Amino acid sequence: MIVMMMTSKGRNLIYAVVLIVSSFTLPLVLSKTNSKHVAALNVMYQGLDSSSRGNLDGWTANGGDPCGDSWRGITCSDSDITEINLSGMELKGSLGYALDKLDTVTYFDVSKNKLKDNVPYQLPPKLQHLDLSSNKFSGTVPYSISQMPDLTYLHLNNNKLSGSLSDMFQQLTKLSEMDLSDNSLSGSLPQSMKSLSSLNVLYLQDNKLTGPINVLADLPLNDLNVENNQFTGWVPDELKGINNIQTGGNSWSTGPAPPPPPGQKPKKRVENEKSGMSGVAIAGIVFGVLLLLLIIIALFSKRRSSTSTHYFEDDKLSPPRHTSPLQSQEVSIDMYTDTHKGFRDARLSDSSSTVSVKAPQPQYSGGTKPFKEKESPSDHHKPLNDKEYTNLSNIETGGSIQVAYYSLADLQSATSNFATGRFLGEGSIGRVYKAKYPDGRVLAVKKIDSSHFKGNWAADFSEIVANLSKLRHSNIAEIFGYCSEQGQNMLVHDYFRNGSLHDFLHLSDDFSNPLTWNTRVRIALGTARAVEFLHEVCSPSCIHKNIKSSNILLDTELNPHLSDCGLSNFYEQSGQNLGAGYEPPECTNPSSYTTKSDIYSFGVVMLELLTGRQPFDSSKPRPEQFLARWASPQLHDIDALEKMVDPALRGLYPPKSISRFADIIALCVQLEPEFRPPMSEVVEALVRLVQRGNMSQREDPNASRRTDGYDF
Repeated sequence: MIVMMMTSKGRNLIYAVVLIVSSFTLPLVLSKTNSKHVAALNVMYQGLDSSSRGNLDGWTANGGDPCGDSWRGITCSDSDITEINLSGMELKGSLGYALDKLDTVTYFDVSKNKLKDNVPYQLPPKLQHLDLSSNKFSGTVPYSISQMPDLTYLHLNNNKLSGSLSDMFQQLTKLSEMDLSDNSLSGSLPQSMKSLSSLNVLYLQDNKLTGPINVLADLPLNDLNVENNQFTGWVPDELKGINNIQTGGNSWSTGPAPPPPPGQKPKKRVENEKSGMSGVAIAGIVFGVLLLLLIIIALFSKRRSSTSTHYFEDDKLSPPRHTSPLQSQEVSIDMYTDTHKGFRDARLSDSSSTVSVKAPQPQYSGGTKPFKEKESPSDHHKPLNDKEYTNLSNIETGGSIQVAYYSLADLQSATSNFATGRFLGEGSIGRVYKAKYPDGRVLAVKKIDSSHFKGNWAADFSEIVANLSKLRHSNIAEIFGYCSEQGQNMLVHDYFRNGSLHDFLHLSDDFSNPLTWNTRVRIALGTARAVEFLHEVCSPSCIHKNIKSSNILLDTELNPHLSDCGLSNFYEQSGQNLGAGYEPPECTNPSSYTTKSDIYSFGVVMLELLTGRQPFDSSKPRPEQFLARWASPQLHDIDALEKMVDPALRGLYPPKSISRFADIIALCVQLEPEFRPPMSEVVEALVRLVQRGNMSQREDPNASRRTDGYDF
């Protein structure tokens, strides 16, 4: 009514205002894509080579609106991305590390490109269709696929994948088609493949797979190709009725197959269309089966079980009580220390590359000992000499160290055949599982991907075990035992119930107790002592090359234990960069690491302790994504430093301690490696930090009230 009463000139003015306002608000309305999904695609785009980014119309490295602007290959439902189809677009580079944020994507196809590096562990979790075929992906088949219960289609063929297949198929009951052909996969087929109850098509040809294929016998396959592998045994009778089966190019046994076990009749695949049975015969069989079912139901209705059994989920995973005793071997390592360099030599008691077998059972301590100071901090005004360090660190320098040998059968039993429920995590070189024994012992088993072993792997692994057993320090996660059978190479360590420093800092919920400032300083000092031992006591010097918060394990007293020590050669073989945000600027790959590179990575861990932030966080504004780059210029700014401190500390820390802690970090994360201090100086600086805190407490009785007991 009001508009009608206005003059023509007035109405035109209103329309103009509406048009102008719309020009500003319309883009906001159209920018409807889930921001988490946009960030994930930005990371993926950044991982691609610049030469191939031009093939993705509409894509950007920062921000954008994939759904509203119709980015090439992207399909959406409302604000959520549901499909990504980039097949055959000449893409080069890698897929990034944030695909798991695409939690509504069910279809992901990047086949027929030139993508390289490892298949990301972080894949969209709700996939139904995954096609990464015909690329240049290396590494192993990621275990994260085991967490995709809706997956129906999996193609990883025509890549450079290697290593063995882990027990990852328990939950993939909907998978109907899987193609892993034309790779370099090795080892035997895992028993969990029996769970693939919907699998119709399976292509495994042109790999290096070994052992029998009996695990496939009961699957509903109608198309199977296992050609050109190293399979042995016999092709099961159940598979011989498949419409399309190809088995050539293997080492099948000759002669008749052995009979089935007593009491078990051989099963044959029945194809109704080939049986020639009449309709009357089929109807008779059906009627007979129904009659039998009715009889069984009537009998059971009269005999109800008087007892019921309840299981806890963890009990299902426990090994059976009839597990045979541990079969053990022992590696005897003779070690000695000279007056300057610490450990010099380690020799297997047997001069050959084989490990001698001994009968006694391995003995284990009741858990990890809490770290206790052997000397007062006042003894550390000067650098430690060898004698002092030996006393401080509980280094075992005499006699021999016994490392237990675990049979493959024993570890399979203790981990419930490496079940999903026992999976603890996956790193650069393998996966870690929890092993539980009937006597209550709990251990951690690291399965190293077989792709890391070349040539005479048995001899190589014996040498690795010998070297690892020399690393005896109260802040290093020690090796308890190992296994080397059937191409499987595993290390056995203590199991730390408190998990890793990464878990405490970044995965804690609102109900968890955050690490206090005292504890954070103690974790930094203990980890620094472990690295000092590797760099300056071991001879030759041992470079870790993978220092990060997820490799710092915490015992029941929250004392740190640095893991993955002595495994640097595996990182070089993997050929991939280590954790994002930890790499020093001078290193493009693990082979270029030095002791000064370790110092940088340790400085990033100290930054995590100070700020509570992750080393790399794509959800942060771009200038803040890399923690070291963002924090370094502010470490000497008192005002900025106070804003950087982890909010979880709730202000319960002494400002002087924070400032001194930041000064140590600034030395470690310098861009020029030659200016970074040796780790012995870092240890000394952290000890002085503790001393000053203790001294101020003694001099000022009110200090504890000011800092609520946080005296560092």
